[in-house]
Parts: sequence; C-alpha cells; structure tokens
Amino acid sequence: MNSIKRVPTRVKSGRTDLGAEREHFDKQQLNSISKAITSAETPVKEKHVRRIILGTHREKGAYTFWSYALGFPLASSSILSWKFCHVLHKVLRDGHRNVLQDCMRHHSSLVEIGKLWSNLHDKYGQLVALYTKLLCTKMEFHVKHSEIPPNLEATDEVLERTAGTDINNVFQLTVEVFDYLDAELRLAETVIRQLNTSIAISTLTSGQCRLAPLIQVIQDCSHLYHFTVKLLFKLHACLPADTLQGHRDRFHDQFHSLKTFFNKARDMLYFKRLIQIPKLPDSPPNFLHAASLAKHVKPVVVIPDEYEPEQQDDDDDDPEPLIEISEASTASIQPQQLDIFDQTFGPPNGGLNDRDLQIESLKLDLESLRAELGRVKAEAQRYITQLKSQINSLEAELEEQRAQKQHALVENEQLRMELEATRRRNAEHESSQAFFIEAEKRAQATEQRYNKMKEKHTELVASHAELLRKSADTVKMLSATQQTQEEVERTKQQLSFEVDRIKQEADTKLEEQKFEMEKLKRQLEEKMAEMMRIKGTLQSSEKTTEEMNSSVTALQAEKERLMRSVSEKEAELSCLRQAAQVQQSSLQQERERNSRELGELQGKLQEKSSQEEQLKQKLLEEQFALLQGTVTEAENIIQDAVAKLDDPLHIRCTSSPDYLVSRAEATLGSVDKVKKGHADYLSNMRDAGGLLRALTQFSHLAADTIINGSATAHMAPTDHADRLTENCRGCATQSLQFFRDLKSKTTLPRADPASIRVIVQKILHLGQELRPKGMDIRQDELGDLVEKEMAATSAAIEEAVRRIDEMMNQARKDTSGIKLEVNERILNSCTDLMKAIRMLIIASTDLQKEIVESGKGAATIQEFYVRNSRWTEGLISAAKAVGWGATEMVESADKVVLHTGKYEELIVCSHEIAASTAQLVAASKVKADRNSKKLSVLQQASRHVNEMAANVVGSTRTGQEHLEEKETMDFSGMSVIKLRKEEMESQVKLLELESQLENERLRLGELRKKHYELAGVPLEQVSEGNGETSLLANPVTMSPKPSKPALLKKPALAQKPNVYSKTTFK
Repeated sequence: MNSIKRVPTRVKSGRTDLGAEREHFDKQQLNSISKAITSAETPVKEKHVRRIILGTHREKGAYTFWSYALGFPLASSSILSWKFCHVLHKVLRDGHRNVLQDCMRHHSSLVEIGKLWSNLHDKYGQLVALYTKLLCTKMEFHVKHSEIPPNLEATDEVLERTAGTDINNVFQLTVEVFDYLDAELRLAETVIRQLNTSIAISTLTSGQCRLAPLIQVIQDCSHLYHFTVKLLFKLHACLPADTLQGHRDRFHDQFHSLKTFFNKARDMLYFKRLIQIPKLPDSPPNFLHAASLAKHVKPVVVIPDEYEPEQQDDDDDDPEPLIEISEASTASIQPQQLDIFDQTFGPPNGGLNDRDLQIESLKLDLESLRAELGRVKAEAQRYITQLKSQINSLEAELEEQRAQKQHALVENEQLRMELEATRRRNAEHESSQAFFIEAEKRAQATEQRYNKMKEKHTELVASHAELLRKSADTVKMLSATQQTQEEVERTKQQLSFEVDRIKQEADTKLEEQKFEMEKLKRQLEEKMAEMMRIKGTLQSSEKTTEEMNSSVTALQAEKERLMRSVSEKEAELSCLRQAAQVQQSSLQQERERNSRELGELQGKLQEKSSQEEQLKQKLLEEQFALLQGTVTEAENIIQDAVAKLDDPLHIRCTSSPDYLVSRAEATLGSVDKVKKGHADYLSNMRDAGGLLRALTQFSHLAADTIINGSATAHMAPTDHADRLTENCRGCATQSLQFFRDLKSKTTLPRADPASIRVIVQKILHLGQELRPKGMDIRQDELGDLVEKEMAATSAAIEEAVRRIDEMMNQARKDTSGIKLEVNERILNSCTDLMKAIRMLIIASTDLQKEIVESGKGAATIQEFYVRNSRWTEGLISAAKAVGWGATEMVESADKVVLHTGKYEELIVCSHEIAASTAQLVAASKVKADRNSKKLSVLQQASRHVNEMAANVVGSTRTGQEHLEEKETMDFSGMSVIKLRKEEMESQVKLLELESQLENERLRLGELRKKHYELAGVPLEQVSEGNGETSLLANPVTMSPKPSKPALLKKPALAQKPNVYSKTTFK
C-alpha cells in the first residue's frame, strides 16, 4: 500500500526530470530501431515502425533515428539494407515534416549504399540499389516542391499552385513526376520478377520481406498517377498535340506497367488483408479530348485499421514504469510471503481482515473495468471501421459530383467560346462599316479631282447613285444587325444567369440541371441558326461593298500609274546623267591607282623570288642535315647490336627460330621501303620524310634481326651457329656501308641496299632450317588439312553416336533388370557427351571462320593459315585428339556393356575427351576477340562438355557400385593369432599394390617424356618432377614485347602427340 500511495510522487518527479525522460526515450527508440532493422529475412513489424514514427513527431525530426541507423553495418548485409530502406520510406511518408530536411543531410550516404550494392551480384542487393535510388528521387522531388508533402496527399489546388501559370514550369514538373513514377515502378517490377523466379511466395516470410515495402509504393503510385493525369490535361490545353507526343507515349507505358502491377498485387494473398488496391480504367485517358478529364476518377488506396496483436517478445512491450522498481518488488514479495505463511499455519484470527477484503474487491472491480474497456475499444474500432467505409463511399460520391461539375464547366466553356466567336464576327462587321465610310470619302475626292474626264463622269455619277442606294440598304441592314446584336447580348446575359443558376443547383438537383442544359442547347441551336441567317445577309452586303471598292480602286490606280510613269522617266534621266559623270571620274582615278600598284607589285615580285630561292636552298640543306642525323642514329643502333654479339652477358640470351624468321621477313620488307624512299628522295630532294621513316624502321628491325640471330645461334648446332653469326656480322657491315654512302652527297645517288637484302635472305633461310622437325606439313596444305581434320572429327563423332545407339538396342535385347538399367544409364550419358562434343566442334568451326575472316585482310584463307602455321598445326592436333578420344570412348563403352572391359577404362576415356576438348578450346581462343559472341558460345559448349563428361564418370561409378558385390567382413569366429596372421597378409598385399602403383607412375612419366619428344619439345625443356614445360630453357627472351610464361600443366592423363601449349599458337 505504501508503494501505491507513492505513485503520484513518482509521476510528478518523472515529468520534471527531463534527463531521465530523454534517456528513456532514447532507449525506447534504440530498442524499436534495432528490432525493426535486422538481418533476418522477415517483414518489418508495424508496431516497431509506428514507435519510430511517433518518436519523430515527439522530437520534431529524425535526428535520433539517423544517429542510431548510421551505426548499422549496411554494407555487410543486403537484407539489413533492404529493411533500413523500408523503415526510412515509412518515416519519410508518415514522420514529422522536418524529417525530410534531416534525411537530405544523409543523401550522399544513401547514394553510396546504392552504388555499393549495384556492383554486387545479390538479389537483395539489386533491390537495395533500386530502393536507394527511389528514396533519393523522392527526397529531391519534395525538397524542390515543398508544397507537396512526402506522403503525396495534396489536393488539386495545391498541385495547381505548385505548377503555377508558367507553361515551362508545368512541363518540367510533369517530367519530374514521370521520373518519380518510373523509380517506383522499377522497384515494384523487380520485386515481383524475383518472386516469380524464386521459390518464395507471398505467404512465406521470405516473400513477405520483399513485398512489405510495396504497400508504400502502391500508395505513392496512386497519387503520382493522379498528378500525371492532371498535369497532362493542363499541358494539352496550352500546347499543341505534336509537341506532347513523347509525354503521351511515356504515360501510356507507365499506365500499362502500373495497371499490370496493381492487378498482380491484387491477386496476392499478402495484400488482401493489408490494403485495398484501386482498379485503373481499361484504357488510358484521351488527352486530345478535353472532356475526357470529366471521366477521370482519382484512384483511392484504403488501408484498413486492423488490430495487430502485439506479443510480448524480448521485453518489447514493457510499459513505462510509474513506480520505483525496488519498492514494487518489495511490495510484491511481501504478499507472497504472507500467502505462504497463511497456507502453512492458516490465516490469522481465523479469516481475512478488512484490508484483504477491500483489496480483493478492488481487484475484481479492476478486472471488470478492464473487460469493459476492452469491449469499449472493440466497439470503437468497429465504429471507426464503419465510419471510414462511409467516408470512402462519400469520397467516391464527391469525386463523381466533381466529375459532373467538371463536365458542366467544360460545356459552359464551349458556350463561352461560341459567344466570343459571335463577338468577333460583330467586330468584323463594324470594321467593314468603317471601311465603307472611308471608301465613300475616297469616291468623293476622286470625283472632285477627275472633273476633266467628262466621258467617265457620267458613268461615275450613275454608279455613285446606284452605290448610294445600295448604301442606304446596307445601313438599314446594319441597323437590323445592331438590333440583332443587342438581342444576342441580352441572350448572353440570360445564358450567363442560367449558367450561374445551374452551378448553384448542381449539387442538389442533378436531373433538373440536365434538363436545363438540354433546354439551353436547343435555344443555342436556334440562336446559331438565326446568326447564320444574319451572316448570310452580311455576306451579301460585303459583296456589294467589294464591288464599289474595286471600281474606285481601278480609277485611282490608273491615275497613280500615269503619274508614276512620268516621275520615273524624269528620275531615270537625272540618274543617268549623274551616273555618267561619276563613272568618268572614277575611271580616271582607277587608271592612276592601277599604274601605282603595278610598280609596287613588280618590286615585291622580284624580292619574293629572291627569298624563295634562298628558302629552297635552306630547305635542301635542312633535309640533308635531317638525313645525316637519322643515318648517324641508325649507325649507332647497328653498332650497338654488333657490340652485343661479343658481349659475354649476351651468351645467356636465347631466341626461337620462328621469331628470327618473323624478324627477318619484317627486315626484308623494310629494305624495300628504304629503296623506295631513296628513289623518292633522289627525285625530290626537298622532301626526305619517306626516306627518314624507312631508315628508322630498317635500323631497328635490322638490329633486332642481328641480336635475335645471335641469340638463336646459342641454341643451334655448331655449323648453323657459325654461319648464322657470320651472316649477322655481314648484315651489320653492309648496313653500315650503306649508311656511309647516304651521309655523303657524292655517294648518295649510288647507294644501294641490295647487298643487305642478300644477307638478310641468308639469315631467313638459316632460321627456316632451324625450325623444329615436327612441322613437316607443306605450308600450302595447312588450310585444306584444317578443314579435313575438323570434318574427320565431326564424322568420328557421328559414327560414335551411331555405334552407341546400336549398342543400346543390343543391350536391351541381351540384358534385363539392374544390368539393363546400368547399361542404359552409361550409354545415355555417353550419347549426351557425344552430342555436346558435336556442338563444341560446330562452335569451334564457327569461331575459326570468324578468326580467319577478321585476320586475313586482303589475303586468301590459305595464305592466312600459312602465315599462322603454328596456330594452324595446333588446331589440327587438337581436332585429331578429340576424334581419337571419341573413338576410344565408344570402344570402351562397348567392352563395358559386353562385360569384357573395365569401368576404369571408360572413366579414363571421359577424362581424356575433356582434356582434348579443353585443348581445342584453348587453340581456338588464342586468336579470337575477347568480345566475340562466338567465343562465348564456344566457352559455354566447353563447360557443357565438362558437365557431360562428369555425368559419364558419375553414371559409370554408380553402375559399378550397383553391380559389384562387396564381401561381408565377418571376423567374429577368428582367434587373436588368426586375426594377427590375416593382418600381416593384408599388409603384404598392401605393400605389393603400393609397389605396383609406384612402377605405374614411373611408366606414366616415361610415357609423357616420349610424348613430349614426339610433340617436338626438347627434353631439357621438361621440368623434372611436375611435368611442366617452357618454350625457352633460359628466362631471358629476345621478343620485343613480354609474353606470359608458357607453362603446360600436367594433364590428368597422358595427352596425344602434337598437342601444343597456348603460347605456341601465338
């Protein structure tokens, strides 16, 4: 009882202690935020978000929310980031109005989170990237247009005020709303697409975690759709239809996407109890017809307020303590102790005292009051639901009344436009009357001026009298027209009065309004008919006026023409006289000026000719000086290359004959360019550019040939090495002699690089002789051989498939039961592997054709194969290996089915085929473009072959396990001595098997060495111990550009002959 008496004191002290209240608020917010934003794949609970939103209203901002939210590891968990975006979206929509400004301070953090998850391959990460982009777009839009709240619940008047009267602002606002709606729809479409492609459905927590944010998306989309329709109708009222064609197309796309989204969401069970999704019309509004705005109905989204049972989980709903915990605990312990005492010894005085009875009665009253309060709450909730449904129905009726009102306003606008057209026609009639008065004045003036024309005077008098009569008739008709106009004015006033009356009675008497509108339409049609009659009368009067004006104009034009002709003749005569005088004086001045300029130009011409001769001589000297400098630099390059021949450090450098041949061929080409440049320079010594470029290229290529020739000689036989070194020195000597001839003007004409060509050709022949002997195929047969081998491989695959089908049919006849099932599984997997290899051969052939077409240029296909002979031979060898592997697999499968072979042979053949196809893919990839689509197709086919080979191995091992019977090991009847003896025999057998295994490994190593010898790779290039080979014995290479180390990994099984490494094909 003491603790209960202290309750008011604690409440008063809690209210005064602001620090404790703030601490409790921060603790509550942290608890709600940490439970709402978790890494569990469950939807965010509404009660946690509701507390966070109430917290923003309490502190009038989102400072506390962001201070805790920034501590989450959003970059480590995509689900955590997704739920954070969901909570932020709800806080933006329903939080305090200052939340928007607080969130804009962290705009860059949202952008960084979106960029991070957009670069990662994660389903939730893709959703987070789209959600952050939507939130950034939302914040930017509402910061720019602060009149529209973040929940988009703005009236049409607010939208009109935001758009303004400037059509450019309306146009820009429409584009921004389009972008806003696009961001919403992209997020919704991505979520639904992921649900369609995954196992998750809307009834599971994983699906609900993705679908929960779409409730806010639906609310935003309904308002944005209404804003778009209003803005587009306003744009079409001010701009031509062609200008807004792009807007209409974009709206149609968004309309169909939004309708599809609403229909899919309406069918989901998750949304049916949480939100009422509106239905969009079957077709989008017609913006070209202004009356279609009256048919537009604003989509209304209804969120029913259902009671959400808040469970007590993890101290989530702990009430705010009003009394001190220690006192409350003491007060609760004491009655418990008293109850135990009473149960043991009985109550004192033989029963309950008055205080206990009072407490029990108070408890009963409290329970009844709680039950009553629950019933009142439930009843209030039902009343609220009913009132909301009534509000929704009233809002729908209000929208319908607004649509009817808009329709009446549109018809009123049409009537107003017709009245304005009538006014314009009356103004035109008044202007025609004024023009008639002016024409009459002109006729009188013409009559006074042309008194001398007696012959035409009588005709003019007669016509004038006739015109006066017609004018009187016209005046009468105009007076009648004025009376008609007054009647129209009175009718207009009556119509405006009727329209005002219709506006006042529109909400209460809709049927009377329709009747009055029909009556007004009939009156308007009668007035229009009367106006058409008046218009016909006015047109007849206009024709009469035009006839009179034409006669007067003709007379005045005749007089003006005569006067103009006289004045023109006089002016022309005076102009001719003045022109003759001016021309005579100008000719005299021109003659004097020309004589002076002629003398000056002759002096300048002589001076310029002398300067030109000096410049030509200077140009010749400069060109020859450039030639001497280039020749000197070329001599230095050749001398440096010759110096390396005797350099002890150069002895360690090696090079391949193939690279030497390519360098020698390039040098021969540069010799031809030098010869052509020398001839061009002799014919025109003012331009030495071609010779300079040719000399620069030749010096570098010749030095490269000399150095690589010496490096190749280090690995060549003695005879070839001596000849190659001697020719390299001769090439340097002839090159230096040619350069010395070029440096002197006297020996320049007879300088000839023919001797250099002879020496380089000798180096080329020696390099070709030093090539590996494994390439004995004629160069002109390479192209045909590639096609033959690829065709032979395809034929081998087809034959293998046919034989497997035959074996399948034979197995079905001869076997049954488990054996038939095993054989069918093995043969089916072999058939699938052969089909995959056939697709790989087709993809390799297509890629090979693409490589040849892109790399041959103007040459033929045969020339391309000859130019890339090493690559071509690699393709041939790989194709042979694939065909051989397919044939061996068929033989092994046949033996397994007939039970004359081993399952291990079939497994080995599968590995062999996988290795051979990988070699074919590597050979094809060497010269392919990385971005080639056919290369990606080939790689996909290679992966498919590996999968099928794995299936063969798996089915073979499974069948082997099914067919082989394992002995049951029963050692229960053996003694200790017998068990020891069996153990020793088992160890002996194990040692024998290990010895056999070691011997087989040595034999496999010898077989691989022999394989490398047959493939043309020297034995010293084979690394001991791991089966790796390199193309060069030493680490130094003479190639001008660095290349990757050519390591050939030891395959799982021995490879076939003539299989080259990847670097060999380059």
